[in-house]
Amino acid sequence: MFEFLKRFSAPIAFVCLLLLAAVAMIGDSREERAPGEQLPWWRELVLEVVAPVQQLVSVPATAVSDVWNRYINLIAVGEENERLAERVADLEEVNLQYREALVASGHLQRIAAMRDDFEVPMLPAQVVGLDISLWFRSVVIDRGRAHGVSAGNPIITNSGVAGLVTAASGHAAKAMLLVDRQSAVDGVVQRSRTRGVVRGNGSGALEFEFVARDGDVQSGDIVLTSGLDAIYPKGLRIGEVQMVRDRGSDLIQAATLAPAVDFERLEQVFVMFHQGPTMELLYGNAVEDDADLSSDKVAPKPAAGDVAFGPENLKPAS
Repeated sequence: MFEFLKRFSAPIAFVCLLLLAAVAMIGDSREERAPGEQLPWWRELVLEVVAPVQQLVSVPATAVSDVWNRYINLIAVGEENERLAERVADLEEVNLQYREALVASGHLQRIAAMRDDFEVPMLPAQVVGLDISLWFRSVVIDRGRAHGVSAGNPIITNSGVAGLVTAASGHAAKAMLLVDRQSAVDGVVQRSRTRGVVRGNGSGALEFEFVARDGDVQSGDIVLTSGLDAIYPKGLRIGEVQMVRDRGSDLIQAATLAPAVDFERLEQVFVMFHQGPTMELLYGNAVEDDADLSSDKVAPKPAAGDVAFGPENLKPAS
């Protein structure tokens, strides 16, 4: 017993002092004393002995309390950060939907403005497939014969000519883009009225060919559809002249055009129900699905629920 007390004398003394301090604090807190009243000598002695112990105990207790409070605060901050992150994600989604709606609204406004220049029925369509190879450039749209679409219908965007429908099934159609090597459009320089044939070069640019040597063509000129090929309505924007090439002694000159349509970002197009020659006459066997087309066929009426603008006659743009 004495060996135990001797061995653990320091911890036992510390515990006794703690108990003494606790008893003193409890007793002092329960005893009512008038302000300024002198403590008994034995309480002064206890206070003198216990005060350092209370200080030693209060410092770690305060530190532990601070650490605990900080831990609780960190948990609260983490939960608040999670709530804020979820809120930010929700707001970003709403903002994305708003921006998409704004873009769609802009498309509709521009198409409504086009109605004043081209009084031709037009049907909106989405690009759902893309076929871009070294020689051919075409897209698949989500409108077909059920919507009145057939081979020979031009497709445009609010920027200008995009291409031509070459084949149609019940609910889809394939359209050859203007930059395809097989594409050809009769064009006219807006400024000088110089004519030529616009062909795709398969690499994203256009070639303005068969231009008379004395034709007035300059860089920056805008080339429009002439309407003389009976395929595209007159006045649609094709592209802008980037470079004019003089072929020396040849009787013709040529130019390179930048397309008006950004084919790398082609998402929405509009099918024009402009009456022109059949695709069989133009491209032979290019059409596999529409053998019943005829040159005197009236432009079909779009299906119910689809948007179409203008009557079935063409009003040239000024």
